[in-house]
Order: sequence, then structure tokens, then C-alpha cells
Amino acid sequence: MLFKNVIGQQDIKLHLANMVHQNRISHALLFLGKEGSGALPLAIAFAQYIVCEKVSKPAAAAGPSLFGEEPPAADSSVPVLDACGECPSCQKMQQLMHPDIHFSYPVVPRKPGDKPLSSDYMQEWREFISKYPYGNAYDWLQFIGAENKQGNITALECNDIIRKLSLKSFESGFKILVMWMPEYLGNEGNKLLKLIEEPPPNTLFILVAENESLILQTILSRTQLVKIPALTPQDVTAALTARAGLQEEQARQIALIAEGNYREALQLTRHADEDWQSLLRDWLNAILKNGPIAQVKWVDEVSKQGREKQKQFLRYFNHLLEQAIRLQAMGAGHVHLATQEQDFASRLNKIANLAQQQAIIEELDKAAHYIERNANAKMLFHALTIKLYHILAHKQVASIE
Repeated sequence: MLFKNVIGQQDIKLHLANMVHQNRISHALLFLGKEGSGALPLAIAFAQYIVCEKVSKPAAAAGPSLFGEEPPAADSSVPVLDACGECPSCQKMQQLMHPDIHFSYPVVPRKPGDKPLSSDYMQEWREFISKYPYGNAYDWLQFIGAENKQGNITALECNDIIRKLSLKSFESGFKILVMWMPEYLGNEGNKLLKLIEEPPPNTLFILVAENESLILQTILSRTQLVKIPALTPQDVTAALTARAGLQEEQARQIALIAEGNYREALQLTRHADEDWQSLLRDWLNAILKNGPIAQVKWVDEVSKQGREKQKQFLRYFNHLLEQAIRLQAMGAGHVHLATQEQDFASRLNKIANLAQQQAIIEELDKAAHYIERNANAKMLFHALTIKLYHILAHKQVASIE
């Protein structure tokens, strides 16, 4: 994977290139970025950049020409900003088959009693990165058929990492381990402490994580942090138009709702034609005006939708509420909504004050969390409807038109 294939993050790419060019690579790096920010694609691109022959053996090292002319002096202050994508090392990395770059990630036993290693799932890993480079741990575990099994990076995996990194490098000057989601590494991760603290020469650890608080403190303290920010709406918009084929206005609206999470943006594109606003209007009217029968009917309807649709609907409502708060506090100039949605956000301000809106946002976040964990949809939306009724109860509103 090349840096140019990673969405946005230009400052981080330049920082990483300068680290290599100035020989300031720490032996243990932690790429910390929220879901959908591109931390994993960046880590893979960085690993390819390090082993790329154009980067490690620049053309400036060439001797004089056959015609007796001196080669032009290379400006050593200007780093090569991307891997070439053409040398043998790059070609192997494009297929995630470079012998000096190893990967570790959460896995599950294929059958009871198995002690799985990441290498057992290497074929699936290559396919997953090819199709879903911005996927999260849930996507990966579903991809390998984990169902309700809990992913793990085991003690056996740690022993295998120690074995692999104790070997000499085959082709490049570096041996690199890219560990994705070290949050799944329990106390058995302490096996790696000595290796991380005193690694063999030219050995590099790249940990790629989403939640710093879930990483073993003993490992965390031995890494250099590379913070990966959320993508900008402009970067997400450009990626959706170029990669997903969306029209620019539609891509812009999705990018604003996704809030820098490209995985979330891709999920939203699957439901781009859904009429979330009508569904939300029916729900609020059932809560505020039409009574229990309409509420039950609405809950029955929404509970038949798939989990992803339910989650995206809650996300849409949350986004509208956040924009309604922004509209109330800062004015229309700071709201990024189409005209129709801005009108709807204005109506939300009429039915709920700031404290009520914040309370609703908290309930929607909880509901989305439970949906991801296979909660019963009908029970969840019944409970959520009752909670919203009590939050809004003391405001007298006829309906949301």
C-alpha cells in the first residue's frame, strides 16, 4: 500500500517520511487513531515505505555516466515522499507477502481446543485488507466467521512473534511487526516487554490502536506515540466521489454526518437513498401526538430493519440534534445541512431545549451501542420511545410537520 492510496493525512505522511529520512525511527511506534481515520492503512504504507528499495537505496548513489559526466548532486534534505510501488519489495508488500514484515491481529479458534495464530488467518487477512482497509475489529471478526466468539491475541501468538523477530531479515534491512488492535492483548502481552525494550538491531514494532486506555500500560510506556487525527470532511468527500462514485453534494452530506470516520461514511452510502427524515418525523409524532398505538406500530416497523439500518438511523437523528444545538448556539452560518434538514433542525429546537437534546443524544448513543451487541430491536426501541417521551414530556408540542 502506498501513501497516495491512504485518504488524506498529508501532515502525518510527511512526518513519517521525515522520520525515515532523518533516521529518527523509534523501535516501537503506536499509531493511535479513531475508527475510520486510516491508522491501519497508514501503518501498512509506512512499513512498505521503509522496505522500498527506492527509499533505502536512492538513485543519487549512482556513479558517473558512461559519457564521463558527473551525476547531478542529490538534495539530501528532500526525502522521497512515497514508496515506488515497482521494486520487488513493494510488489511483495502490495500482496502483503514480504518475508520481513509480519502481522498480528485478533483471531478466534476455528474449532474448540484450537490455539490459533495470526498466521493461520493470513489468507483472510490479505483479502480483508484488500476489500476493507478502513474496517474495524468487528468487521474483521465477522469476516473470519467469529460470530459471537471473542477475538484475542494469545500468549502463543506472543511466543510466535518472539520467534519470528529473533530471525535474521531475509531481504530488507528491517524486520517489522505490525500489530493491529493491541487492545485485544491481555496480560500475556508482558511476554513481549523485553523484546520491545531491547529489540534486535533494525527491528521495528508498529502498534495500531483505537483506544489508548485499553492497551497494557507496560507496553504503552515503551512506545512512541503517532497520533492519527480524524479525516477532514473535505478528504472524506473527495474519497467518496473518487472511490464510491457518489455525486459531490451527496458525498458532502455523508461526510459531515460521518465526522471523519471513513468506515462510517461507507456504511452511510449503502443507505444514502433511505428517507430517514420521514422515519424520524413519524417517530416524533408518535411520541408527542399520536399515542401508544402509533408508537407500537412505529416500533414494529423499525424493528424489522437490519441492525445497520437501525444504527444509521440513530446516527442520523444524533447528527440532526448536534446541528440543532449548533444552530441554536451559533446561528445558521455554522450549520452544515441541506435547507430541508436545516428546517427540521429548527423544529427540533422548538420541541426540546439544550438539556433535553443532550439527554436524547446520550440515549441514542447507548441504543446504538446495544444494537451493535445484538440487543433485541423491538425491546430496545420500545424502551427508547418511552425514555424520549419522558425527556420531552413537559414541552407541549402538537406535532413535527
